[in-house]
Amino acid sequence: MRSTAIRALSGMLAVASALAAGHLLSGLVEQNASPFLAVGNTAIDLTPEPVKALAIRWFGESDKLVLLAGMAVVIGLLAAVAGLVSRSGPAPGAVLIAAFGLLGVVAAAARPDVGVLGMLPSLAATVAGVGAFVALHRSASEAEPPAGRRRFLLTAGGLAAGSLIGALGGSALAQRPDGRAREALARRVPAPQPIPGGADFAANGTPAFRTSNADFYRVDTALAVPRVDPDSWRLRVHGMVDRELALSLDDLLRRPQETRTITMTCVSNEVGGPYTSTADFTGVPIRDVLREAGVRPGAEQVFSTSIDGYTAGTPVDVLADPDRPALLAYGMNGEPLPAEHGFPVRMVTSGLYGYVSATKWLVDLELTTFDRETYWEQRGWAQRAPIKAQSRIDRPKPFEKVPAGRFTAAGTAWAQPHGIARVEVRVDGGPWRDAQLSTEVSGHTWRMWRAELELPPGGRTVECRATDRAGTTQTPQRVPTVPDGATGWHSIFCTAR
Repeated sequence: MRSTAIRALSGMLAVASALAAGHLLSGLVEQNASPFLAVGNTAIDLTPEPVKALAIRWFGESDKLVLLAGMAVVIGLLAAVAGLVSRSGPAPGAVLIAAFGLLGVVAAAARPDVGVLGMLPSLAATVAGVGAFVALHRSASEAEPPAGRRRFLLTAGGLAAGSLIGALGGSALAQRPDGRAREALARRVPAPQPIPGGADFAANGTPAFRTSNADFYRVDTALAVPRVDPDSWRLRVHGMVDRELALSLDDLLRRPQETRTITMTCVSNEVGGPYTSTADFTGVPIRDVLREAGVRPGAEQVFSTSIDGYTAGTPVDVLADPDRPALLAYGMNGEPLPAEHGFPVRMVTSGLYGYVSATKWLVDLELTTFDRETYWEQRGWAQRAPIKAQSRIDRPKPFEKVPAGRFTAAGTAWAQPHGIARVEVRVDGGPWRDAQLSTEVSGHTWRMWRAELELPPGGRTVECRATDRAGTTQTPQRVPTVPDGATGWHSIFCTAR
């Protein structure tokens, strides 16, 4: 192979062909069996917790996109190396590409959500990648220019087009229709509940009281959104119970349903962070299902499992509390759950951070003791995680320039399941002043606040703190999110002029 550029391009095209072939076959088997996604999901599981926390802090909900882009760059560079080391023959590059494929096989085999057939896409990718590399190498090496260049370009163009078709085809196959079950859900999920007047101060800069499905925050471990067939979906309830249950979606739909307005909060939310949202969730109370199964003495947690292997542990006493909304939810804001938020069924529990209470794409509930550790416990997070009273400033924004003089600051506070009783605001460390609170919907939802402040010209620091209805005032002590949620007063610096 005469040209360095041709050798590098050959390696990159061969690996692209391999990934496309694997992705196409994964559309028929299981989306997460795609070699690219299998390796990415395994990387997420193996990433040290401080690195994960840093990624969420830096990139927010785009952390997975950044991971995928980073993987693509690394794979591209390694693929180029595979081509560059194959000057005299295709064997070195073929061996490296085969090693890539073996990595995909191992990653797929370790995944709990792809089954026995999950290794087939990576095996197919290995064969396709090695075959494509040998073909490219020969087309560039055997013929004299300019015929050799034409032959190489034709081979390369065909592989590039095939890779694009394979990638698009695999993505299309993975988007399986949800079938009649979604239509049945749409008929059963009631319209969103009326919001009382004055429930938010959106005109002053707070969020709307109810968060749209599209804007609801998403933080989870799924690199690709699992696609669950609702017609074959089953929820197993077992462990320390008197009788095991295997519930279909139709079984849930035949049960009495509830719609509850709940604010959810992620434990990775920094002080003043955006990972809190509110929606109407419709589903079956978990306590009713536990009552039917018969919880045996000694059971301490409901160990929930997602279809992709993610696990969480929710205290039994919380789920059994009649005053605490805890649902097997299949509806969100008057619609069936979006795929990104756990379709067909997820858990939603008021007053606990989501990592212990809000498993998406739910397939298994096991009654057990706290001796069994969950996904995040194994990574250093706390076993129990009640939501802490928090408040944030939504207006002014950090470093915003605002008019000097009288200014309306506004923000949000939450303390599920107790509710917010008071929010105080101060400027430049001065005396605290009570803010006006929005109409309270329930203790299970956030509450907005606003306050008229006097801002003299110059740089100003605005702080807020909340007190919940249990009498707990937000602590000034700043602690990070690990192990059970951040604390501290939110403050912003702005310039009045």
